[in-house]
Amino acid sequence: MQSGTIKKLVSDRGFGFIAAEDGKEYFFHRSGTEGDFDRLVGGEQVTFEIEQSQKGPRANKVRLAS
Repeated sequence: MQSGTIKKLVSDRGFGFIAAEDGKEYFFHRSGTEGDFDRLVGGEQVTFEIEQSQKGPRANKVRLAS
């Protein structure tokens, strides 16, 4: 599991970006979140897994850090 902070959220389009602790930035889609995507506002600490997609690595199984 990786951890990071939601850097940017485009809620009307259903995606965002996470600034990970490894210094990289990862795209995530609302379908890759565990929980209520619509409650996110940006700046939250999250944990996630990295998966490969056709466009490169992206965050999946995104959830709020406890």
